[in-house]
Amino acid sequence: MPLVNMSQLLEDAQKGNYGIGAFSVANMEMVMGAIKAAEELKSPIILQIAQVRLSYSPLSMIGPLMVAAAKTAAVPVAVHLDHGLDLEVVKQALDLGFTSVMIDASQLPIEENISIVKKVIEIAKPYGASVEAEVGQLAGSEDGSVDNEMLYSDPDEVEELYKNTNLDAIALSIGNAHGLYKQEPKLNFSILEQARKRVPVPLVLHGGTGISVTDFRNCIAGGVRKLNVATATFLSVENAVREYSKGEKKDYFLMSSAMVQGAYENVSKHIKIFQSDNKA
Repeated sequence: MPLVNMSQLLEDAQKGNYGIGAFSVANMEMVMGAIKAAEELKSPIILQIAQVRLSYSPLSMIGPLMVAAAKTAAVPVAVHLDHGLDLEVVKQALDLGFTSVMIDASQLPIEENISIVKKVIEIAKPYGASVEAEVGQLAGSEDGSVDNEMLYSDPDEVEELYKNTNLDAIALSIGNAHGLYKQEPKLNFSILEQARKRVPVPLVLHGGTGISVTDFRNCIAGGVRKLNVATATFLSVENAVREYSKGEKKDYFLMSSAMVQGAYENVSKHIKIFQSDNKA
């Protein structure tokens, strides 16, 4: 199965009314676990890594691994740069074979956000890659280093971004947040409904860890097609290693297998929640 463009996966999900899991990875074991889950459940998936994580997993190393895994998978897999912060890193990801990039200029006024998104679309065009951007701002950051205040998406700005860029996917801030939620998330489905009416492109939900099955499925029913999951997978891998470490026998390769299993279990769980199983 060839490496695929993210837009292709999202268009299929739009027609079938299901969600595609975009699973953040940080090492070979997480990539292997995610692919194993997708193949077993016959589900398309998106492998992704956020720019803020590249100090731990250099793009020049993790990127080719992600692309190779996608190219040899038995199911459709897109490879995505999440929360790209500068054009140089976006270009590097595209040169490595990523089929999708997100540029995050959500902290800027909408006019500046639009200007930057336009530049990324021009960069991505020769590669045939998809482009995602964000309107509004989630609380927290991908690596937990920032505790910024949540800024809900303005449906007028969502529409303005789309009309001025014709980009492929738009991430919303509707009460979702990066990392672990400090209290039960309360999603504003009115914003989602208004955005869905104004733009034809697939919508994206970041901050998937801690969102209930009901809310996930309500988001999918409301037009969300890409659902990002990071922290839950990292925690699942960490817990698997902790459990392994309790045993008497210590072996690096058994620990590696435990990490694969940890990623596999969380990705499998969310594929079933998003109802993308048997859609490959």
